[in-house]
Amino acid sequence: MRLAELSTRSGVSTATIKYYLREGLLPPGHRVTATQAEYDEKHLRRLRLVRALIQVGRVPIASAREVLTALEDDSLDHNSRLGTAVWALPHGPEPLAGDPATDAARHTVDALLDRIGWRAGRGYGPESPAYGMLVTAVATLARLGYPCAVDDLAPYARSAGQLAVADLDLVERHGSPDEQLEAAVALTVLYEPVLLSLRRLAQAEESNRRYGQGGSPEQA
Repeated sequence: MRLAELSTRSGVSTATIKYYLREGLLPPGHRVTATQAEYDEKHLRRLRLVRALIQVGRVPIASAREVLTALEDDSLDHNSRLGTAVWALPHGPEPLAGDPATDAARHTVDALLDRIGWRAGRGYGPESPAYGMLVTAVATLARLGYPCAVDDLAPYARSAGQLAVADLDLVERHGSPDEQLEAAVALTVLYEPVLLSLRRLAQAEESNRRYGQGGSPEQA
């Protein structure tokens, strides 16, 4: 397909596609003349991933390039490529060094991971951005006096484990390993607002079940 068709099928303007090409986020097309190139389904799939990262996930260009580089690293196995790509996604603030609340939160997080058995494998160690983000969140809860003991966090961790199964079930619907890796990164970005929305809807439903009169908040 030519650039115009790629733009139509992807929903991304030709100017933006050219920008992604210049930034190395999209591989060059197959040159057919000095001024024209052909693009294929791989370009379309990659463009959709780039759009998910940058336009929807608000991932900075540099971070998006790091994610895509990890996906293309053939020296890594399937699991490591996915882990490296997800690590490159933007995360929350780093834990505060030398902070007593942070130190206590690390102990809580380590105990939580030990309890649910998440200590063996890529992504669970102290160097993981997700680990650091969890430590920061637990430390903040502790500073503000909200529940954040292992018993409080364990139900969330178990629910997250079930969600991870659903995530990878979705990923495995895609055929090739490359397609699965791209889908895993895109779904990580695109499903986070889905999870947030469903959690809030579930909270509203449970609150209404416990405290309401069976109607909407306006009717209660």
